[in-house]
Amino acid sequence: MSSLKRNEKRKPVGGTAPGPQASDVSRRDFLRSAAAAAGGVLAAGAVQAASQPEAYGVGPVHQYYGGKGSMMYMPGHDMRGAVTNSPGAPVDGDVPYHEFDLSFDLIEHELLPGVKLPAFAFNKRVPGPVFRVQENDWIKVNVKNNTDEMHTIHWHGVDVIYTMDGVPMVSHDPIHPDETFVYRFQARPAGTRFYHCHWGTPLHMTTGLHGAFIIDTPDDPIRVMFPYTRDYVLVLEEFDVHFARTHINEVLRGMKRVNKLMENRTLTPATHAFFARYQDFLKAMEEGWRPPYTQGNAEVTEIRPTFFAINGKSYPATTGEHGHLKIRQGENIRIRMINAGAFDHHMHLHGHQFYVVAEDGNPLPYVKRLNTVAVTPGKTMDIIVHGNNPGFWDFHDHKELHSRNNGVYPGGMTTMLEYEDLVDPPYVPSYGLNQ
Repeated sequence: MSSLKRNEKRKPVGGTAPGPQASDVSRRDFLRSAAAAAGGVLAAGAVQAASQPEAYGVGPVHQYYGGKGSMMYMPGHDMRGAVTNSPGAPVDGDVPYHEFDLSFDLIEHELLPGVKLPAFAFNKRVPGPVFRVQENDWIKVNVKNNTDEMHTIHWHGVDVIYTMDGVPMVSHDPIHPDETFVYRFQARPAGTRFYHCHWGTPLHMTTGLHGAFIIDTPDDPIRVMFPYTRDYVLVLEEFDVHFARTHINEVLRGMKRVNKLMENRTLTPATHAFFARYQDFLKAMEEGWRPPYTQGNAEVTEIRPTFFAINGKSYPATTGEHGHLKIRQGENIRIRMINAGAFDHHMHLHGHQFYVVAEDGNPLPYVKRLNTVAVTPGKTMDIIVHGNNPGFWDFHDHKELHSRNNGVYPGGMTTMLEYEDLVDPPYVPSYGLNQ
């Protein structure tokens, strides 16, 4: 899986700004003030409790008017050809950005010989390219939408500025066809992270719009504990070929109408089912507008994956041109697993007890010695394998239904750990595709 190269290389920026300073109030004054405040809260709470029931952990709705800063509520807006810089981040020249180019594309992707499907993809590949940056680097990503559908990017597990978080109509507008959106943020914290489209997520994320985002640090405690010499990234995926073909075509038909309305400058928020306030949504329903999820509008769709993959390929393609995981006797290797799909995967390595060292990109306070680890949707798990048992070893999803190709075993989410320093092994693997 190839890495995304920077347009420019600059030194990383140092740590974040310090937090607020401690108060000079004495401990006695503080305790006196706290007691008085607590008494006031209790008294007010007693009055409120007597007048109305208490909500179940729900705070008040924010007092801001919804839709501020959004183009979607501006009549006649047209984002084709626009370059959008969302507010909230430093501008060029204020910080030394590491700059990358990324695109949304619609491609035909080959899972394995004889099986292809339409896929939304980053830079025309599935999964998208690997970002590899240093902790606290300032990142600038110029994202061009080359499709007729809308998209965003969510930087999963990265503590970005909220206007860069990629949740449409929550942190910024969706990225329209032929629009370029510029993401700017600081890469933190260190660890195994990933990125994916957050528009139409069940379709877009499960048809290829996902990729690894690795944030390195020279102070990596995992490397100190387990000095490793090789670092592998495995993106775990599943694909429903029928769902992809059917729904990508449906989406593009619907977007053809939307894009035509935009071209004619007659696009309205209700076309997208966008509403600035919840009250606006209720009013639209009173006037006869029907939500897309209501009976007769919504198609009941169940995603049933028939192919499971690692880094965009199903077995035996996982061990073909993409190669096995390689190790030598006495060597430590790090394997970063990213679940970019919607199903649980239970990765089992034969012949070894590995160490689980990080979860969600964050180093664990203690390591666990396992041979099977569950990687659930949205999770990342890092393991260290020590080369102490020479041979060829299966590494696969032990939820064996995921080790099939269209119901035929073996296949799917299966690869191999291979020792490079074997001398005249008595048995060398070949390929069996039907058991």
